[in-house]
Amino acid sequence: MAVRLGLGLPQMRQYDLGRDVPDVARAAERTGYESLWVFERILFPEPATQGLYGIPGLPWPDAYRSVADPLVTLTLAAAATERARLGTSVLIAPLHLPFQLARALASLDAASGGRVLAGFGTGWSLDEYAAAGVAPFAHRGAVLDELLDVCHAVWGPDPVAYEGALTTVAPSVVGPKPKRPIPVLLPANSARARRRLVDRADGWMPLGTGAEAFAAQWRELHELAAERGRTAPVYTVLRVNTRITAGPYDRPNRRAFQGSVEQIVADLAAHAAVGPQEILLDLQGDARDAEELKDRAAEVYTAARAAGI
Repeated sequence: MAVRLGLGLPQMRQYDLGRDVPDVARAAERTGYESLWVFERILFPEPATQGLYGIPGLPWPDAYRSVADPLVTLTLAAAATERARLGTSVLIAPLHLPFQLARALASLDAASGGRVLAGFGTGWSLDEYAAAGVAPFAHRGAVLDELLDVCHAVWGPDPVAYEGALTTVAPSVVGPKPKRPIPVLLPANSARARRRLVDRADGWMPLGTGAEAFAAQWRELHELAAERGRTAPVYTVLRVNTRITAGPYDRPNRRAFQGSVEQIVADLAAHAAVGPQEILLDLQGDARDAEELKDRAAEVYTAARAAGI
């Protein structure tokens, strides 16, 4: 069975949100993409308190200067499509009040006919936490745990009741309910995060940085799942951030998913062989506009399917 392919929606400043999101979403669905995805960045600090991903001295990419709200973007895509699932890769959990985020995702799932995939993470930007965090950065794991609890309660049967550090819900009717149980996906960037994923989530959202590294992470996670007695499969959505060049990128320091379409498809094949059920392609970063993004998305999809992916 071929791996599912998903596409990142246009959220960056070179795109027109109201026009380009529905247009790209419809085109992607027609092409054959089975899911549409968004990510979250809420500001671009000048100067930044820390480097990209918390790495000292690593600059933030200019593309992050304006990133559209993920749930607004998904709502536009939902209204323009019929079949494609609607995923978040990822929502930064501690930048949201758990109850309100759980309700928003339930409403989107109900409105879209049961198409939402909820990917949650804890983020890394101290500047984003200062602007919008519901708790200090040091408590980010606890906030994610509470969000998972609140989602379970809000998405479940009424009456909903919950008491936590950030959320208190007296026994209440809370609707609308999701059309079906919303799958929850998590990264696994630490030992504690891997345990949380194995014990509490439906799936895993790793980043594609090389097939060997991905295979090692895959083995580690599945060994942990066996140790902890998990019987349900770990649905895996591999996120791929691309940089497409006009011709082959032949320098020795080439990173995975950087280069020509042929090189990117070869990287896709190597990662797909590890065993993920789905690969999310984010092609928007260096596309000049929506027309180029649609053309690239169609070209990569066609080449990937022709290669047996």
